Amino acid sequence: MARNIQSLERAAAMLRLLAGGERRLGLSDIASALGLAKGTAHGILRTLQLEGFVEQDEASGRYQLGAELLRLGTTYLDVHELRARALVWTDDLARSSGESVYLGVLHQQGVLIVHHVFRPDDSRQVLEIGAMQPLHSTALGKVLSAYDPVAHSEAIEADRKPFTDRTVCELEEFENILDITRARGYAADVEETWEGVAGVAAPIHDRRRMPVGAVCITGAVERLCRDGELRPELIAAVRDCARAVSRDLGAGRF
Repeated sequence: MARNIQSLERAAAMLRLLAGGERRLGLSDIASALGLAKGTAHGILRTLQLEGFVEQDEASGRYQLGAELLRLGTTYLDVHELRARALVWTDDLARSSGESVYLGVLHQQGVLIVHHVFRPDDSRQVLEIGAMQPLHSTALGKVLSAYDPVAHSEAIEADRKPFTDRTVCELEEFENILDITRARGYAADVEETWEGVAGVAAPIHDRRRMPVGAVCITGAVERLCRDGELRPELIAAVRDCARAVSRDLGAGRF
């Protein structure tokens, strides 16, 4: 019988530990949990980090799973419950709105796009699955920051840099926007991240009524806005989509 490769077993155990434990773990925590010397654990973590399977927070030095695990292919994403539950609803949203639809989740002080439905026309478009978006300026990021305490903390601690002259970076104003987002149930981004681009997003909750992601319509300002404001029918459509996915995840009525 072929012998197992010890280094691969340890790497697999490390990934399972990071997937099932706290959001981030330090080197000592990982080494202790797996019964490894710190030097051995660090070597494996370093290899996983170079391959993109593990990421290290610069400020704390702690480790977490890397986005490369999602970028490996659609096989993993197909079994991702959130994405699977959202497929039909996001397709319907793109078709009814005529715009691109994103499904995003919190990841390493940003939003990771885990599903992207193209705008239903013949224009050339780039698949954004695996792309990262900022928390403080995008509709997806702001709605996650408003409803998810971890996202809120990461948005507060992050460097909220300006992308356009509309980007809100000052903490008090940003907190006010999050209050408004919670009050109305959706977040907006009108040229705050990219010139000429607008978006509107709503939160998705699971059976525990915890925020697990967000859905967003995004497109050209001239299509999404009317008289400088987001079109109310698009806001309603995004919120309806988020509620439908939440119900499918067991959240009940919102």
